[in-house]
Amino acid sequence: MLLDDKVVVITGAGQPNGIGAGIAKCFSKEGAQVVITDLPGTPLGSTGKAIGGGVIGIEANAASQVEMSAAMEDVVKRCGGLDILVNNAGIGGPTIDYEEAASASAVMSMSDDVWDAQMEANLRTTFSSSRAAIPHLNQGGGIINIASIAALGPSQELPAYGAAKAGVVHLTKTLAMDLAPRNIRVNCICPGLLYTRAWEMLTEGIKQSQPELANMSNRQIFEGIVAQRTPLGAEQTPEDIGNLAVFYASDRARMITGQVVAVDGGISVQ
Repeated sequence: MLLDDKVVVITGAGQPNGIGAGIAKCFSKEGAQVVITDLPGTPLGSTGKAIGGGVIGIEANAASQVEMSAAMEDVVKRCGGLDILVNNAGIGGPTIDYEEAASASAVMSMSDDVWDAQMEANLRTTFSSSRAAIPHLNQGGGIINIASIAALGPSQELPAYGAAKAGVVHLTKTLAMDLAPRNIRVNCICPGLLYTRAWEMLTEGIKQSQPELANMSNRQIFEGIVAQRTPLGAEQTPEDIGNLAVFYASDRARMITGQVVAVDGGISVQ
């Protein structure tokens, strides 16, 4: 298998139907020892059992270098080393007041607290977790950052989220240069349209701004957006993201670093 004897830590992977859990499943199938982390209160135990393969769950806030440093030390002690970090932790959903945005602008409708929360959850998590992991990463290992197609172009509904994820893209390239002398590769994945909890929240916001959609379910609204925006005509899945993450982590990608790939059915090429 591609990742036999590799140890991988995936942050923000406590939700059973989330991107992190999908990535964990793909790594587990390829023989890796998988460690998932998430905030206290997330169903790490049940998610780990659903993934299978002796998955280890550790409660830790990915935005805290202190907590993540302790988690990484625990991983090394229990697993004998660390090969791959997947920075998946983050939050999505609408970050603006749709009624106010209709009369002003998306940026003006957003509070300072929302901006700061998005930066902490979607950018600081990658920064802090990477700094906690780097001292423990084996040569030939790597970091895989999960950004978003919102990082690749303007998004009126998600100004803070998009800005934070654009920061993840920039940090990916900086870390790739920084860690290349140690033969540690750093790459980024930009997921497209996946029906996660974040999209459930976002479609609820869309309903508020478009009364004509009030009788549609959140799922129906999402499917309409997929059909309208995706050249390949289908939504993406957590496993689609996981398959690319496995490739990045494997020796088949040994000369690939600092790269950003969108898994989005072609949305970003339009």
